[in-house]
Amino acid sequence: QVQLVESGGGLVQAGGSLRLSCVASGRSFRYYTMGWFRQAPGKEREFVASISWSGSKTDYTGSVKGRFTISRDNARNTVYLQMNSVKPEDTAVYYCAAGRVAQVSISDEYPYWGQGTQVTVSS
Repeated sequence: QVQLVESGGGLVQAGGSLRLSCVASGRSFRYYTMGWFRQAPGKEREFVASISWSGSKTDYTGSVKGRFTISRDNARNTVYLQMNSVKPEDTAVYYCAAGRVAQVSISDEYPYWGQGTQVTVSS
């Protein structure tokens, strides 16, 4: 069993930066793929980024490539999402997810989820 707690959300101006953190409990964290998803009001939850258990492989959705960076520190049981050059369309609740997944962009593949952290980007 893994419990995930996100933090770092808030209000930021367009063009600014924000770093989200997700701390996991449980010994299995280092063996799980970690993902970040987001859900804007009235929209479906969408994939943002993922990182393999070793950190050697990362994936991003096209709209955040070059702006967001996912990383992890297995010694601290923490995964990060560095968000740079944010845009108003990045406004959403951001969720951290964990699991042994085959398709990293599919939310149903992840059994463990955090409660989410709100990110609001003002124009």
